[in-house]
Amino acid sequence: MSQFRKTLFDPQMAAIMAAAAAHTQQLMASRVTDNLGGEGRDVPAEQAFREKDPSLSAAEASQLAEEEPVVLSVRDLTVNFASEAGTVHAVRGMNFDLHRGETMGIVGESGSGKSVTSTTIMGLLDRNAKVTGSIKYKGDELLTKTDQEMAEIRGKNIAMVFQDPLSALTPVYSIGDQLKEALVIHNPKMTAEQIHDRSIELLNLVGIPNAEERLKAYPHQFSGGMRQRVVIAMAIANNPDVIIADEPTTALDVTIQAQVLDVLRKAQKETGAALIFITHDLGVIAGIADKILVMYAGRPVETAPVDDIFYRPAMPYTMGLLGAVPRSDQRKSRRLVPIPGAPMNLVNMPKGCPFSPRCPMATDICREKEPELADIPGRPHQKAACWHTDEIVSKNLTYMDVYHVGEGTKSIFEGIPREQRKLVLEVKGLKKYFPLTKGGFLRRKAGYVRAVDGVDLDVREGETVALVGESGSGKSTTLLEIMNLVKPQAGTICLFGQDVADKLTAAQKRELRSQIQYVFQDPMSSLDPRLPIYDILAEPMKAVHMSKQEINTRIAELMRLVELNPDQVDRFPAQFSGGQRQRIAIARALSVNPKLILLDEPVSSLDVSIQAGVLNLLEDLQNKLGVAYLLVAHNLSVIRHISSRVAVMYLGHIMEAGATDEVFDNPAHPYTQALISAVPVPDPEYERKHNRIVLQGELPSPAEKIEGCPFRMRCQLYSTLPDDKKLICQTQAPVLRPVEGDHEAACHFVDEAIALNNAQ
Repeated sequence: MSQFRKTLFDPQMAAIMAAAAAHTQQLMASRVTDNLGGEGRDVPAEQAFREKDPSLSAAEASQLAEEEPVVLSVRDLTVNFASEAGTVHAVRGMNFDLHRGETMGIVGESGSGKSVTSTTIMGLLDRNAKVTGSIKYKGDELLTKTDQEMAEIRGKNIAMVFQDPLSALTPVYSIGDQLKEALVIHNPKMTAEQIHDRSIELLNLVGIPNAEERLKAYPHQFSGGMRQRVVIAMAIANNPDVIIADEPTTALDVTIQAQVLDVLRKAQKETGAALIFITHDLGVIAGIADKILVMYAGRPVETAPVDDIFYRPAMPYTMGLLGAVPRSDQRKSRRLVPIPGAPMNLVNMPKGCPFSPRCPMATDICREKEPELADIPGRPHQKAACWHTDEIVSKNLTYMDVYHVGEGTKSIFEGIPREQRKLVLEVKGLKKYFPLTKGGFLRRKAGYVRAVDGVDLDVREGETVALVGESGSGKSTTLLEIMNLVKPQAGTICLFGQDVADKLTAAQKRELRSQIQYVFQDPMSSLDPRLPIYDILAEPMKAVHMSKQEINTRIAELMRLVELNPDQVDRFPAQFSGGQRQRIAIARALSVNPKLILLDEPVSSLDVSIQAGVLNLLEDLQNKLGVAYLLVAHNLSVIRHISSRVAVMYLGHIMEAGATDEVFDNPAHPYTQALISAVPVPDPEYERKHNRIVLQGELPSPAEKIEGCPFRMRCQLYSTLPDDKKLICQTQAPVLRPVEGDHEAACHFVDEAIALNNAQ
């Protein structure tokens, strides 16, 4: 086998073997390629069989896929950790088979055991862990192997893509050195020339331009998406049989996420590897997985082919996860499903079903005995661990039947047209440049970072305006400039009719500041860990000179308003869950009765089930209090669900703006079209048919002065234009112009952009 792998690095032999591998893959039908907008796209194994024989049912196709060789088999896996509080039962009875060319998605909330399962397979657990059960790679038991024996398998036969590429890469070594290490450790006889050629081949494979030059670069010189591509290149360097991707797209922009997913699909196709994809994003899973394993409290609670999980879930927890996900492809028609309570503490677990304290269907038997993961009659490839599966299946219950979400609070501004509501914020021509300096002792200016470059927007009472765009587009800087309450470098900021550039007394500034509050992305870092919740909530009220009695009364009101127990105000932030901490941060922002709240990625760090509760809370508070929100988020599904208006930013400019439904249904700017098309939708059938626009290249540096349209270098429309129109894009900066009603776009050729988007 080792000699076979060595031949892959001979150029002529590599071409022969690549052709043979492609032919073998076609015969095995583990993957097929669907020509989608000029890009190759993998189709799940079951779909491949059904395309060859349309008469096959989904179950029959799934059966054929399962007859492919098993490369990884896990049986009765348990992982326990000793802690001061007791034994942590991190993984309890994990069972699955992974077939060649297959993609298995593992989903569940934080703490459900997903990542512990993957690190156990890789043999990377701490010595504190106690592991029992079996993990077999091609019939060879891994749990009995020594660290040295696992080191020979790790990276060669089973590879891993970690969540944070910056911490997975060594900052003091170049990209070339780290690729070289991944190759040489398993192929010690490779020559320097072979290593160099293979490294360039890998970087080209994952779509990194100027591969030979980038080998000399260091991790900090790459963007987040490019670093993740390098990690994927290292993972596939030795043509592994199994790739484990642990949250590989978390915290990435939607456009970069689409690129990384395409790279993973391409890497899997090139290597023929099986893929374990761990994520909390059900939209991503819908588009990449063949089958899904849902975990809760350390064990599988449902497993099935991807279509069955999304269209016919049979376990209340799975239903709750699906109901908690907002969709970017549909207008808002319902409230999200917030799964009540918090995930189970895995120390000293009580008897019964771990999900029973949060389950609307729980009965006495659920609290007495834990159900086994059992087959579902009539669904041969689906299993669920629930005492009420028969009822769910026989009655065809959906998450709306199980969770009874109900209607939200009606807005106090309902029926009042937007133009008749008061302006709470008006921004015109806002600019914020940061100087770049160089030199030693005598530093001098060498240019500017144009973080915000002429932004216009307005927010009215009782509405949510969202700023969207890739990282580095200027969204958070815009929020901070508004919050500063000082004269901007250029342009004007008016809050509640008051220009912040005017000379204000201390009392006027204090009053103005109390009317605008900020909720940060990470609630743990924004709450002082040394203070109890009472003091955290009281601090802004003391600043506006409220009496002690008023503060006490208000704190009790705030805790009830954000659906927390007022008796818990003596606790510290560390004693609350992530969702509860964000509710506390929102309560603090509401403490002085503001009219405008700036929300900077308020749900990005939360599980989807907790996120749903916070989004519902924000809606209810807005409807009850009439407060306006200016929201920054990179999750366009969240934006579609909660916002009434949206402004799309790119390199400090507003590229498109208008009512949310109008912008999402009829995007007019090529950048908006690409952003929306890149959003994964939690619907497997939609994902299989969806034409995705994958932007080429990375976001240019805001320090670069760009003549003409700043988006043209990545624009899918620009390449289709005749030379005379290209010249306009190169020399003239576009300005916002009406598309329809108050829908605006900053594009010279809106009609052509809309026509191209409709044709795709």
